[in-house]
Amino acid sequence: MGFTLSLPMVVGHMFLKKILPVLALAAALLTSHVSRAEEKATTAKRCTVMAFNVENLFDLDAVSLYDNFPVTGTGVERWTPEKLAAKLSRLAAVLKTSENGRGPDVLILQELEADHTPATTITPEAFVAAHRDRNYRDILKGELTPEQSGAPIEAWLMKALEDEGLTGYKLVLGDVLDLSKEAIHCAILTRLPIKSTRQHHVEEARTIVEAELEFVGESLFVFANHWKSGAGSAQTEPTRIQNAGVARTRLDEILKADPKANIIFGGDLNSHYNHKQRYPYMPKTGIQDVLGSQGDAGKLASGAADLYNLWYDVEPMARKSDEYHGEWGTLMHLIISQGLADGQGLDYVPGSFGAVILPGLNAHPYPATPWRWTNYAAGAGISDHFPLKAEFTVHAKATTAPLTRPELSPSEGLPAYPTELDVSKFGNAKSIPALSPDEIAQQVGKVFVLEGVYNGGTKPTLMIGDKRYALYVPNQALLKSVKATEKGQAVRWLGQLNFYKGQLEFMISSPDWLKAR
Repeated sequence: MGFTLSLPMVVGHMFLKKILPVLALAAALLTSHVSRAEEKATTAKRCTVMAFNVENLFDLDAVSLYDNFPVTGTGVERWTPEKLAAKLSRLAAVLKTSENGRGPDVLILQELEADHTPATTITPEAFVAAHRDRNYRDILKGELTPEQSGAPIEAWLMKALEDEGLTGYKLVLGDVLDLSKEAIHCAILTRLPIKSTRQHHVEEARTIVEAELEFVGESLFVFANHWKSGAGSAQTEPTRIQNAGVARTRLDEILKADPKANIIFGGDLNSHYNHKQRYPYMPKTGIQDVLGSQGDAGKLASGAADLYNLWYDVEPMARKSDEYHGEWGTLMHLIISQGLADGQGLDYVPGSFGAVILPGLNAHPYPATPWRWTNYAAGAGISDHFPLKAEFTVHAKATTAPLTRPELSPSEGLPAYPTELDVSKFGNAKSIPALSPDEIAQQVGKVFVLEGVYNGGTKPTLMIGDKRYALYVPNQALLKSVKATEKGQAVRWLGQLNFYKGQLEFMISSPDWLKAR
């Protein structure tokens, strides 16, 4: 670019001395603007998808199907506006670890409370607009109006996300057909344009939410699921088979219309990626036999399979999203179609999938198991599931298909707790009575050394100092070992602090925890 200055010679030199720095600044600003524009364009070709079970995110009215979220009374377990604010802020903190603080572009959610006060008709968008002048934390510190108390939880969630800088989301909420039976439902939050939505009703589980989104000119079908609970139960597996069948029918419709359709099937399937191998007593499973979840990239490329479970894209030891009685599970899933792994258009970014594990925020420091929410005192934790995250990008031209891992066979279930526990990292249960209620809340879910006297009983108890704690032993064989202990015997065990029905107790989930230490 050239400039011609037509000025009298007497002032030309002085003018140039003044104008050149200005021009240099303008050029720098122009360059910076172009760089930011290029960065934005690059970013626009990449999106992040997260699946997150937020563990019973409830609203503040007094109407609920769960009795562990009381909003009245003075009990230590009361669900309060302050506790809601605390949980929302922690959820936001987890989301802000993605996309440089922007949060994921698409969020697949489970366990939002279904609104049991339908007389409250305010929409989440209207709720956010009406309260833009105040931060959600400040609102939840004071006395709430009837409208605020009756607002559905998705309204509070959208408000909190906006206040935390997680903006631009649109909401697709799952249907609730029977409020007398359904306590929670699913949702999809998205920054991507919504082309269409569908609802798929299933038996004894949450409605499957479908949203057809648009990303850089391509359609992206996203499904939010929360299948029937009871992963290890052969009695409940037929219901999950039905849930999977409904989903499979819709997937077949999409893939028949376009075999290269881009599909992300996510959420809490209450099934492990290796369900059949983990529970060999189940002759048929919903996730593998009906849905068609599998991990052979070769079958996907050849068309012999049309879905790929992203759990297979990480090392077997990293396959963990939840913990139950001392064993890791993979109840959360992100499953992709062949169209997202063909090296053309929109594709999965290899190696980008994994559980979001943040010790001290959504995981205990040691062992790093999910820090589930507790209603005790001021509350603590977030969820009993780690969220899952994966990235997707648009290729300008054909490239190598992203799935190359050779490991195909499902792994066995993994222990959640290390084989060799470092007992020095655990507190002693004798210290608990000296803690304030809010401090105790921070300890719920952690493992403690239990030094006390065994008291026996139908439900065994342990006297630690001058305080008696119930013992919860979920494994029946292990329970027999506990009950075989002589009454009055001094013991030194390990136990996980729980809060159940208004009382603190310790759970013993491993025979190793009964060894002398």
